[in-house]
Amino acid sequence: MAAKKQTYEQAMKRLEEIVSRIDSNELDIDSLGVNLKEAQELIKFCRDKLYKADEEIKKMLDNNVSM
Repeated sequence: MAAKKQTYEQAMKRLEEIVSRIDSNELDIDSLGVNLKEAQELIKFCRDKLYKADEEIKKMLDNNVSM
C-alpha cells in the first residue's frame, strides 16, 4: 500500500489494522515480519505528512504575523 498514493487517514487506518492483528495474535511469524515492515513504512509516511503540515502552518502563521 505504501507504493500507491494514499492519504494520512488511509495510512492510519491500515496501521490500526496491523496493530489490531498483532494485538490479537492473528499473525504467524512469517506474516509478522511483513506486517511490521509495512507498519514502519506507514509510520514514516504519517510522520512526514505531519511534519509537512506543521511546517506549512508555521509559514502561514509567520506570514500573518508579519503583515
